[in-house]
Amino acid sequence: MKLGIVGLPNVGKSTLFNSLTKAGALAANYPFATIDPNVGVVAVPDERLKVLTDMYHSKKTVPATIEFVDIAGLVKGASKGEGLGNQFLANIRECDAIVQVVRCFDDTNVVHVDGSVDPTRDIETINLELLFSDMEILERRYAKVQKQARNDKSLQKEVALLDRLRPFLEEGNQARTFECKDEDEEAIFNQYGLLTAKPIIYAANVAEDDLADEGASNDHVKAVREYAAKDGSAVYVVSAEIEQELSELDDEEKQMFLEDLGLKESGLDKLVKASYDLLGLISYLTSGEDETRAWTIVKGTKAPQAAGKIHTDFERGFICAETVAYKDLVENGGMAGAKEKGLVGLQGKDYVVKDGDVITFRFNV
Repeated sequence: MKLGIVGLPNVGKSTLFNSLTKAGALAANYPFATIDPNVGVVAVPDERLKVLTDMYHSKKTVPATIEFVDIAGLVKGASKGEGLGNQFLANIRECDAIVQVVRCFDDTNVVHVDGSVDPTRDIETINLELLFSDMEILERRYAKVQKQARNDKSLQKEVALLDRLRPFLEEGNQARTFECKDEDEEAIFNQYGLLTAKPIIYAANVAEDDLADEGASNDHVKAVREYAAKDGSAVYVVSAEIEQELSELDDEEKQMFLEDLGLKESGLDKLVKASYDLLGLISYLTSGEDETRAWTIVKGTKAPQAAGKIHTDFERGFICAETVAYKDLVENGGMAGAKEKGLVGLQGKDYVVKDGDVITFRFNV
């Protein structure tokens, strides 16, 4: 899973990016990997992995990962080359979703690029730049396809799609609300990688005092939630400042700090849950002496396709999947105890994998 982090300058975006990536490495004992200066890969926190690792005495533990792409602070006119944002917009076209950091705290020591804190205005500024970037992409594509379609009738369907999509965006609509007529149109639409077609998670960045009640008493957060409700997006409340402090602590200290703040989980934990929910993702688990690992799949994935996440040979030669729910496995002290209770099943090709399934695949080579 790849998430692009965007926001105006001085909203806490870079602080959040730096702290989340560092926290992710510490929480899962997984090395922080820098692919380039703006990309970080972090482990998905999952307590089930440690339990299974201890149970099976696994030599290594491999968590699922999230790739964060940090986009330079966007400003008005970014899509036209203003500021540094434009050169990085292309980096998030391949992202699965966008995390838009929105400033929801008042601090006279932190200058706002527009002179005041106004979450709705800030969100609309960013969304408009993303929209402008999409429109530019479509205009270039339309000019090319329209000319080619005169001699290639197979392109006429795309021209018809663009004839509807372009004015739709020009009216200020986000591409994610556009309805394709059929699967062929949808396939063409998906090739564009439009920024406003991607799901959005709004990260309401608050001061420490607003964390305990999830920003319920913060008018700025209320404004973000109202805006998100209109376009069907997710919201999670986070304090970049607190996340930065958490990133410097070990696991035990981190838990004590969270408890002192009246919190059950960190911002990274909340972001992971929000991302998985938004994208319809779950994790299944494999465990043995060699390794314990989490695998991320889309809800509704059947057993052969889930096996294919491990290796394509597993999907091609799929015979069956031996499955047990994580909770049943742990509560019964392992596979032997779970089998005695009849909690382990042999599943065929039509089995839909569930979150937390511990699976052993049987296949022909």
